[in-house]
Amino acid sequence: MAMRIQLILIVSSLLMALGWFPLTFAYGRGPAQPVETTVVIEGMVYCQSCDAYGSWSLSGAKPIGSAKISVICKDHKKRVNFYKAFETNAYGYFYAELQGYKMGHSYLDHPLQSCHVKLVNSPQENCNVLSNINYGINGAPLRFEDKVIDRSDYKAVIYTAGPLAFRPTYCPPK
Repeated sequence: MAMRIQLILIVSSLLMALGWFPLTFAYGRGPAQPVETTVVIEGMVYCQSCDAYGSWSLSGAKPIGSAKISVICKDHKKRVNFYKAFETNAYGYFYAELQGYKMGHSYLDHPLQSCHVKLVNSPQENCNVLSNINYGINGAPLRFEDKVIDRSDYKAVIYTAGPLAFRPTYCPPK
């Protein structure tokens, strides 16, 4: 009996090694479907404190929920090939999935070189002046901080931009 089980294991191992014995028989599921990798940009949006007004400091800054930012990507000929606006959550955090973004030229159209994040608007009436902190007006460049999500059903390469900030509409004199 033990000899028969050993023979079955050897034969099935050989068949699997030769690619004849499909994995669906071994595991009972269909073949794995390829999962497309999503490009994601994350960051924070703040309201700069009046104490730091006129600088790039975010000391004392408060996160802005429901603030809008935009992601703009251009190809190697400087033509816009992706644009989408995103909104921050209640804690000022945005997670922008670039659904539909396609890289053309492998180096020049890479998100690190071709995409930027800009401030759009703030829902706070007392803090809605655009600032260029971390280039929020001109377009914040992306950073890759070796952050990747790799699950069986979702794959994402995550880039970071900012932090970005709006300035108060009025700050009392010191």
